[in-house]
Amino acid sequence: MFKIFYIIVTILFIVVVILQQKNATLGSMMGGDAGDDMVQTRRGGERFLHQMTIVLAVIFILGGLYAMIIA
Repeated sequence: MFKIFYIIVTILFIVVVILQQKNATLGSMMGGDAGDDMVQTRRGGERFLHQMTIVLAVIFILGGLYAMIIA
């Protein structure tokens, strides 16, 4: 049961991180942006995705530690 839960959390975590990306072009991934848009206020869906990323990351890390202790 834990493995299924952990797989679901992992998939959701990956999807949320991918959805969060803006300008996911090769140039921006390689540092083509100047980074001027780093200081922005998150609103609406962007804020929700940011919060979900944090929650899923914490669950992912705690689940990994739990699996390590049990194994």
